[in-house]
Amino acid sequence: MMRHLVSGLLLGAMLAFSGPAGAEEPGTIRLGAAVSLTGKYSSNGAFTRNGYDLAVKRINEEGGVTVAGKPYRLEIVYYDDESTPARGAQLVERLIRQDGVKYLLGPYSSGLTEAIAPVTEKYGVPMVEANGAAISLFRKGYRYLFAVLSTTDQYLRGAVELAAFENDPFSQDVREGVMEDAAKHGMNIVIDDKLPPELNDMSATLSKAKVLKPDLLLVSGHDKGAALAVRQVADQRLDLPMMALTHCDSAQIAEKFGAAAEYTLCAAQWASTLKYEDALFGSASDYAALYEETYNHTAPYQAAESSAAVQVFADAFERAGSLEPDAVRDALSETDIMTFYGPIKFDETGKNVSKPTVLFQVQDGKYVVVYPQEFAEAEFRWPTPSWSER
Repeated sequence: MMRHLVSGLLLGAMLAFSGPAGAEEPGTIRLGAAVSLTGKYSSNGAFTRNGYDLAVKRINEEGGVTVAGKPYRLEIVYYDDESTPARGAQLVERLIRQDGVKYLLGPYSSGLTEAIAPVTEKYGVPMVEANGAAISLFRKGYRYLFAVLSTTDQYLRGAVELAAFENDPFSQDVREGVMEDAAKHGMNIVIDDKLPPELNDMSATLSKAKVLKPDLLLVSGHDKGAALAVRQVADQRLDLPMMALTHCDSAQIAEKFGAAAEYTLCAAQWASTLKYEDALFGSASDYAALYEETYNHTAPYQAAESSAAVQVFADAFERAGSLEPDAVRDALSETDIMTFYGPIKFDETGKNVSKPTVLFQVQDGKYVVVYPQEFAEAEFRWPTPSWSER
């Protein structure tokens, strides 16, 4: 069933925006988004939508955006892509051709972004995306695609002697970066496996690890892959000096698995303790507090980067001085701003070349930044004690 949702965060604000007598009534800029509200990416799709909505709410509360002297408020038209690339591409075409949307916010996941990008490129519709990090996206010459997040090859580089990956664009590109760094440092990769598409079992890989005894297990398989790794490593009582994962904060491994998650390293795009700030949200910690107050759970980086994507569009609209898609596209290409999420500056391929990724470690039930050094909140704990010593 088609799900068509328009963000309801604007109604109260529009009623209040009467202003002084004679003030110009604001127009509306409609952004479109196909996000995963159902299917395997639904939890991260919800974080994505939350981040988009929170930014729209704050921007509108602050008076919206001004384009060539005229005020505008932002609105988002949503569809549920059901976590399916083909469905996402179909819905984006609907947003552009039937709903008349001229600007797109990206979906959750690299696979869905790869399905949508050819459509936005075909119609010359600028897309700012926050959750598709695959480096392959930026090797195809797209002119209308811009990504606020760091690319996949940066996630876990330099921390690998064993790799186990889900076979999707995101995870395969993480693998590429890992392979490059392993070769650079003379490391020996003893296992290079792919997780099953259902992300329901990695016992075959763990059985190899028991025999080969790697120094590091690295798993990239979104939140389900992170949860699977922590659970099955604990079930098999597999001793690993170090384990590094992607998406373990959105998988809530510390909250759900307790002591089994201790010492795990977690790649992330953002943390609330980072020393970034902007005029809209304040500091990273201010954003985290507002998000938690609004949605009653800790702010994941997927939400933070999604909010930053909306900020990038708002900045580009004002600098473009026009709502023509090509003028907005040109303004996006010249983006160079600081946000609560970090610095955002696009290279000629549309990727953000200014913001580093970070590594958390689960320490005493909390996610603590341990890398890079300039952002570290605590010393890295290594090696992980054997199960008999815990």
